[in-house]
Amino acid sequence: MTSVFDQVIDRRNTGSLKWDVEPGELPMWVADMDFQAAPPIREAIRSRLEHGVFGYSILPDEWYEAYIGWWKSRHGFTLEKDWLIFCTGVVPAISSIVRKLTTPAEKVLIQTPVYNIFFNSILNNGRQVKESPLFYDGTGYRMDMEQLEKDLSDPQTSLMILCNPQNPSGNIWDRETLATVGELCRKYHVTVVSDEIHCDLTEPGTGYIPFASVSETCRNISVTCLAPTKAFNIAGLQTAAVSVPDPFIRHKVWRGLNTDEVAEPNAFAVDVAVAAFTKGEEWLDGLRAYISLNKETVRAFIAEHLPMLKVVPSQATYLLWIDCSALAGDSAAVADYLRKETGLYISNGIQYGRGGEHFLRFNTACPHSVLTDGLERLEKGIKLYLKEMG
Repeated sequence: MTSVFDQVIDRRNTGSLKWDVEPGELPMWVADMDFQAAPPIREAIRSRLEHGVFGYSILPDEWYEAYIGWWKSRHGFTLEKDWLIFCTGVVPAISSIVRKLTTPAEKVLIQTPVYNIFFNSILNNGRQVKESPLFYDGTGYRMDMEQLEKDLSDPQTSLMILCNPQNPSGNIWDRETLATVGELCRKYHVTVVSDEIHCDLTEPGTGYIPFASVSETCRNISVTCLAPTKAFNIAGLQTAAVSVPDPFIRHKVWRGLNTDEVAEPNAFAVDVAVAAFTKGEEWLDGLRAYISLNKETVRAFIAEHLPMLKVVPSQATYLLWIDCSALAGDSAAVADYLRKETGLYISNGIQYGRGGEHFLRFNTACPHSVLTDGLERLEKGIKLYLKEMG
């Protein structure tokens, strides 16, 4: 049966970061979907556009209610209105929080391999990256709590950025793991910034656990970054929020976001968020089912045609983390070769920090026909690479 997600949308020559590539190349790298936004979101934009006046915006009660209602119904966690602060994006929020809650040369802990822009938010602000590697057992990831405690106990470590669900692995952290993180951070006086932007992109029938919902400790030491942008493919509209239960931390975060001028919504930011969270559920569930099928297609294809590669099990995101340690050379060499020989543009794992040296990140959020093209290029490129490497 044909799905709305089967429609191929030509994104070339539209100013797209993802599709700013050479003719014949197929980009499957950055976390950006090739699907049109949900109809209620497009209708909200159309309605706002037809009004024709785009002055300064406020945050109406509907914006708060949309976030609160969504998290309660979808994730079983009740946010409070006072906790929520608008921001233009999760990355601007993280960068602002790093500046406000730490001082120059202090360390910010991240669990690698992890979303590469975390490095930018830390290093560009004159702080040090404290890499605390996740443990990979050859099939999946878990936190090495002994190593994590050692790294958190460093007096220079004052902030931890948690990726929940985890990007690039697609791992969903369980309640016990999150509770342990909270207790360790409380013990060593470390504030947690939990990036939960991928939380709505879980496998059908699978939920995630908000860090702040786990315990009073987790709630009181944390800042949670939330947004409809990843799940509903509206990142370019710059609309997000942070949730900060503790009033002391909240005031500091609020001051930081306002000082950095990333706390004011544009003319469309409120309407699209409200539309997503109040009218986008059916579309999102269809998307999750489609992505799940795409991910299974990749796993089956690689198992049959490229058994030297291993796909790490993924419970969330539309990204797949592919173990290419059986190949000669690191993942940067493999990714460069694939792009040069086949036009397939995927992300090498080195940019995600320690532990990513022999992995590739593959974006499955595209029509099935495009995915098939990408897999055929992957097979051709890997087989050519193996032949050339001898």
